[in-house]
Amino acid sequence: MGRSRGGLTTKIHALVDAEGRPIHLKLTEGQAHDGRSAADMFDTVQHGHILLGDRAYDSDGLRKDLNARGAWACIRPMPTRVNVPAFSSWVYRQRNAVKRFFNKLKHFRAVATRYDKRDDNYLASVQLASIRIWLRTYESVT
Repeated sequence: MGRSRGGLTTKIHALVDAEGRPIHLKLTEGQAHDGRSAADMFDTVQHGHILLGDRAYDSDGLRKDLNARGAWACIRPMPTRVNVPAFSSWVYRQRNAVKRFFNKLKHFRAVATRYDKRDDNYLASVQLASIRIWLRTYESVT
């Protein structure tokens, strides 16, 4: 999808709930900036929600958009930032749900190795793997 010196690259952006289940998935080129492509993913974010993100999503525009929706952005600020916004390291630790989702996603071989050359087919395989992750949370272990 995206071309760089290393070849074709793709990034998977995911919005997950507190349980680590995917709510919204998106593909972008590997060289595209994370913060610019994230604005259209937050349609499901509502009043009272807390968005946890890494430093790539740290921007004033994103924080203003979330504030207008009534949500709070707990995003680790960039080290060169002049106006440092409110940040809670204890809440930020809960971001491991996103890391665990991507770890589960990498267990699916077609997603981890990217067999599909077209981006729509690859997104479909990521969505199928995400459905299986959702179904695992409702499986009975007894």
